Amino acid sequence: MTLMAEMNQKALDLGVPLSVHLDLTYRCNERCVHCYLDHDDHGEMTTEEIFGVLNQLADAGVFFLSLSGGEVLLRRDFFLIVEHARKLLFNVKVKTNATMIHEKEASRLRQLGVEQIQISVYSHRAEVHDAITKLPGSLDRTLRAIRFLKSQGLKVSISNVLMTGNFADQQGVIELAKELGVAYTLDPTITPKMDGDTSILSLRIASSELKQIFRNEELVGDMAEFCAPPPPPGEDVMNGFPCSAGHTSCYISPYGDVFPCVQFPLPSGNVRRQKFLEIWRHSPQLEEVRSIRARDLTTCSTCSHVGTCTRCPGLAYMEGSMRGPSTADCEKSFQRTGILSANMLRKARAGSAGPLIQIQGPANPMPIPAALQEANPLSA
Repeated sequence: MTLMAEMNQKALDLGVPLSVHLDLTYRCNERCVHCYLDHDDHGEMTTEEIFGVLNQLADAGVFFLSLSGGEVLLRRDFFLIVEHARKLLFNVKVKTNATMIHEKEASRLRQLGVEQIQISVYSHRAEVHDAITKLPGSLDRTLRAIRFLKSQGLKVSISNVLMTGNFADQQGVIELAKELGVAYTLDPTITPKMDGDTSILSLRIASSELKQIFRNEELVGDMAEFCAPPPPPGEDVMNGFPCSAGHTSCYISPYGDVFPCVQFPLPSGNVRRQKFLEIWRHSPQLEEVRSIRARDLTTCSTCSHVGTCTRCPGLAYMEGSMRGPSTADCEKSFQRTGILSANMLRKARAGSAGPLIQIQGPANPMPIPAALQEANPLSA
């Protein structure tokens, strides 16, 4: 068992929130066409409020802290927040578009001992990347920042969300990552907006093109093993948890709202009104999430993919039930193996089979190659 697996199991046994994703702001200097956030400021937590939350997270046993947005550097107190987090000995990961990072900022991130910087790059071609971000010159600024960060010895990864506008450029981004000497991760899907608006799903790539992604050796490694038919689920699988969300990890918004995950919009409390540990231990919503085992899943518990699917309970929740299937993940399992999921068979029998929403849950612990998921130690 790896050290991370041991830490996750220990946290699960003790009921400890090992990792927290904290969005500092939803404001952003880019307007990415696929973004799921509302970029207006509706009353972000103050510096002191965030310091207080960080103190509570440390007391609760949180170790991995992911700071994200929006664009985190739009907060003038960003480095004060990182400094406070590091004093509390959090392992800090920062997600940014890096357009506001120059040599001074890169040097400060190194001095503070940030573990990793994850940066979004959508194409190796400026005209494509900048069209997605709607910020002219953004690719050039982002690449310069990556080089600054690398020169400071920081660990950097490139994250690429695949959509209709950049599908043809995926190999170019892989080659760019190699040239820069950074890790590369790919999310081959588009997620709905946090308010449930699905209009941006028109940007999703065609389901038939998923097969091309899952047959790329640079992304999945041993295709014979990865794309093999799923084995029959054992008792351990059926008694297992569908996801780490709410078990060893959770999400906190810039307004203090607590959710099981950034893609699981089930309001579970607010740290402006309650102590974090009170929410973590006693929220009825989190207790419900924790009560669910694979055997309790409607439809999915009868599916041959139940032990290998990347099913996201948050996306299932957005489709109507946290115990139901996520049709996006059904589609991915089918394109991976050629075997229809129980949900797809049910829809076919009902005569309602059609285009399936293609979205991915980041906190799901089911096995999927590292290059096809967020390279995130927060996932159990």
